Amino acid sequence: MKKVSTNWKQAFPPESVGTEFFEEFAMRAQNVAAKVFRVKTAVEAQSVIVDIIKSSEAKKVVATNEVLSPSGLRDTLKTMNIDLYTEQSDIRTHADTSDVGIACVEFGIAETGSVCEDGFAIEQRLITTLPPISIVVMNSANVVPTIATAFETISKVFDRGYVSFITGPSRTSDIERVLTIGVHGPSQLVIIAIDEDTREV
Repeated sequence: MKKVSTNWKQAFPPESVGTEFFEEFAMRAQNVAAKVFRVKTAVEAQSVIVDIIKSSEAKKVVATNEVLSPSGLRDTLKTMNIDLYTEQSDIRTHADTSDVGIACVEFGIAETGSVCEDGFAIEQRLITTLPPISIVVMNSANVVPTIATAFETISKVFDRGYVSFITGPSRTSDIERVLTIGVHGPSQLVIIAIDEDTREV
């Protein structure tokens, strides 16, 4: 795998990214059973995450460090007696038995309601695929209109690599054509879009 850039922000076509595409993105994401929250600050995002953890009675969480640092979420979860794992080796050990996974994603796609995840690190992929509740955090201005624009953006970051398009919770109808949620991945996808820019790149 090979990255040619680490700066997703510079990879977006300037005329084809922005909050003007967010409403369509949110509508299409909700149409495929994702929950979408748009908040102004990282602190408000923390409040949403804490509410989800409380309401689901989660005890064990895996998360990337970048999603914890802007809001002080790490300290809040410690006061809640949550078992929190953020180190690479710990994520690999505990992701499949965690109740919640929390990670950042790079951008949303209005055409499909999908989010695009930079999955270059295997720990990132484990966090968003193994726990039954997947919470992903993104900047609300990082929404592109189409799949074509998404691929144009990705091509400026990766020569070869691993990205995921995540569209709603896991679903299948392989067995007797009965739709089942959460068999091959998370049964809940929560997208939290933050207006303030909390990431350097």
